[in-house]
Amino acid sequence: MARAHETTSETVLPTESPAALWAGIGALLFVVEAGAFFDFFVGIVADFLAATPLPGAGLVNGVENAVERIPTLLSRELIPNGGYWNGSRWVGTFLGLRPGVAWGIRVLLVYLYAFAFAGWAVLGYRLYRREYRTADWTPRDDMVDRFRGHKWGVFGLVVVFMFVTMAVFAPTLGPTTVDKNMRDSYSYEINYWNGEAGEVQTTLVGEANLASQSRGDTADRVLPMGYDDFGRFHPFGTMPSGQDLFTFIASGSRISLLIGLLSVGLSVSIATTLALIAAYYKGRIDLGLVLASDSVMAMPQLLLLIMLTTVLAGTWLGGIYSGGFVLALIFAGTGWTYMWRSLRGPALQVSERQWIDAAKSFGQRPRTIMRKHMLPYITGYLLIYGSMTLGGAIISIAGLSFLGLGISAPTPEWGRAINLGQDYVATGSWHISLIPGLLITIVVTGFNALGDGVRDAIDPQSDAAEEGGAAGRGGGA
Repeated sequence: MARAHETTSETVLPTESPAALWAGIGALLFVVEAGAFFDFFVGIVADFLAATPLPGAGLVNGVENAVERIPTLLSRELIPNGGYWNGSRWVGTFLGLRPGVAWGIRVLLVYLYAFAFAGWAVLGYRLYRREYRTADWTPRDDMVDRFRGHKWGVFGLVVVFMFVTMAVFAPTLGPTTVDKNMRDSYSYEINYWNGEAGEVQTTLVGEANLASQSRGDTADRVLPMGYDDFGRFHPFGTMPSGQDLFTFIASGSRISLLIGLLSVGLSVSIATTLALIAAYYKGRIDLGLVLASDSVMAMPQLLLLIMLTTVLAGTWLGGIYSGGFVLALIFAGTGWTYMWRSLRGPALQVSERQWIDAAKSFGQRPRTIMRKHMLPYITGYLLIYGSMTLGGAIISIAGLSFLGLGISAPTPEWGRAINLGQDYVATGSWHISLIPGLLITIVVTGFNALGDGVRDAIDPQSDAAEEGGAAGRGGGA
């Protein structure tokens, strides 16, 4: 019997309508930052349509301009950090604070908001589990409890969550905007204090960037957590062009996440469909798919990437997400084979179960059997291999950008930042390559750790879980 109307002393929310209160909290959390969410998703659609011959680009651009006018609580306008020193105090910054302090407050509030949203989601699960679910226990409860005790997996979840938060709130997190700092820097002006003249003067952002370049051991270089001569704060320092490195990295996280999700989503769709077909029909169909996967795996992926990115560079397809869509298609077209081989075994095991034979005897269609009776039993493996594949896609994107392939300039991408700073690794401008390199390592490790945690939670008898809990301590495969 459902527990929705039971009166207990132990409740998740102290109210007679916990679901309504929970929904109200969620609506409030969404409304205060609705502009940021709409900007993220509408921007993805607008960038896609802008490079394609499909109709609707003008309409989406109009929607994007309207979305930009939606007020958000944690916005750059509410907590500004782009001010200047007038000789006695800071002007134009939040509460007259130093730009670095104002920026730090905004970043802290954004991540506090993100973790509050995550806490709201966890509260919703606890509410459903304790107040509304019919069964007192399900196998999913044990999986959740095992994951909560898996420190390595929880570490990966936190890293992935913070990476996604950076991608969604990139315009807010950056100390400046992409347009002002990179795309159209000579169309914006800034005020700054000229100590020699003893007055506030004005210059173009592009000119300020030229005077803040980090090129080796020059006196103009700006190191992490430093200010340039124009009073602008740079959390990660500046690049060889004088642009802000943190803004470059925050904006680049979006393209890395988008391409990774596209490639993994396509790979998962192809691999799942073919794994279910091979497991259901077996015989010649299974053999044919094995031969097809072997043929695809035999292709030189790097050579294929170079060839297709070069051929499609001047086409509308190569212009979608600055060449990122082509990368996603290539990763999916060549990477589904590894995921298919991982899913084929569990799918074959499920196909031999008695309930599959019973469904066939009742005359259910093959598509219905595969969707209802086979797919749910391999979903856990999709989560495991999907998270690990996503980390591999991110590091592959960075590697190709480092080589000058894939994402075309000037679109920000982490691998390009490493490439731009490789000549200064042993100089005073070491930060240009080191910081994005460390972030790539941490993010990819986070995705792999999350996959390890999900695997051990779903299958506690796995090899990593049996070897003395190595994965739980951070030593899993």
